[in-house]
Amino acid sequence: MNVGFVSLGCSKNLVVTEEVIGLFKKHKFNIVNNEEDANIIVINTCGFIESAKQEAIDTILEMAQYKNGKCKYLIVIGCMVERYEEEMKKALPEVDLFIRIKDYNKIWTRISELLKTEISNECLSWENRVITTGNTMAYLKIAEGCSNYCTYCAIPKIQGKYISREFEEIMREAKSLAKKGIKELIVIAQDTTKYGIDLYVKPRLAELLQELCKIDGIEWIRFLYAYPESITDELIETVKRNDKICKYFDIPIQHISDEVLKRMNRKSDGESIRKLINKIRNQIPEAILRTSLIVGFPGETEDDFNKLYKFVRDTRFDKLGTFIYSKEDGTPAEKMENQIHTNTKKARYNKIMKLQQKISEEILKGKVGKTYKTLIEEKSFDGKYVIGRTYMDVPDEDGVVFIENTTDKDLIGKFVDVDIIDVQKYDLIGKFEK
Repeated sequence: MNVGFVSLGCSKNLVVTEEVIGLFKKHKFNIVNNEEDANIIVINTCGFIESAKQEAIDTILEMAQYKNGKCKYLIVIGCMVERYEEEMKKALPEVDLFIRIKDYNKIWTRISELLKTEISNECLSWENRVITTGNTMAYLKIAEGCSNYCTYCAIPKIQGKYISREFEEIMREAKSLAKKGIKELIVIAQDTTKYGIDLYVKPRLAELLQELCKIDGIEWIRFLYAYPESITDELIETVKRNDKICKYFDIPIQHISDEVLKRMNRKSDGESIRKLINKIRNQIPEAILRTSLIVGFPGETEDDFNKLYKFVRDTRFDKLGTFIYSKEDGTPAEKMENQIHTNTKKARYNKIMKLQQKISEEILKGKVGKTYKTLIEEKSFDGKYVIGRTYMDVPDEDGVVFIENTTDKDLIGKFVDVDIIDVQKYDLIGKFEK
């Protein structure tokens, strides 16, 4: 039977999808990219914010239409099922099987019961995982869940408390990925900087990164979702002195107003955030700084927003994403007073993003005339360009480099030096160094 997959949401979700693909493949199912050819369609949902929930519903309904053709079974798993299984069962009778995150330990039992195949009690495993991000890059998930309990976030309720993977197991997976030809590892968790605290009573991200650097074949390592209060001097020094670690800090600060940060139950304040950014830039001048913000949080005053706007203007983040606050069921912020009007939230979002677009354009124009090591990942549709990324860019989040394809060599998966000659929106235009 043919199986098609749709993975929604974050990269952590994608790793789960890749492990589910691996289970099907192990049991001799054929994996297809086109849903029209699939007898079974599996959708891994995100339920983090309102827009993600709507995307999940829309996708399920879209995939359900294939049941008029070859598709016989529609399976839905993931965060949204964990939150709303009963409601989804009532609203979406087209779905043949819902599987909650808490039931992943018996996922293949549930699937084999549905398909009436031989019952097998297999769990998800990195050993069966099928990488879907190409031949050059893979995500390396080091923990599940979250114990930060930010008042706007439902992740602890959906996925449970923070649970680190064992250090040795992570290293085994990383070495396995290197043997498959993976050149770049992107270390992920809901909060990578808390890695190890629950298992080893101390953070071990810096130590983990140092050990990953020793793996032959791995040339780039980066880590995402580093909470500002847990970025230690040791971690900064580790990034600074290891050439394999990309000088890229993804630091979700969410806001800069102390009052808003307190209501969010964030562990940082405005002053500590500013000091951290200055420290990173002083010690690693070439470091790329990315952050994410929330505008329109309950009680955010005009003064709070102006502080945030000025901070973004003055700090000049290389990369910045902004979310409009949305009420999430069961979170403390849902019941807070002084909820912000939708039009006000949108206006604040637009103002921040317009500012950041101008900043991004200016920063990117400053790259023209410089040369960067670039990982080539694909060709353009017409073959005129090869497309790659520098250390400054995370896949599917940041920009890429378009380089005129002036060579007959197969450069996919190779690192080459590229001269930057122009800028196009969020992407760079380059040529091969002479």
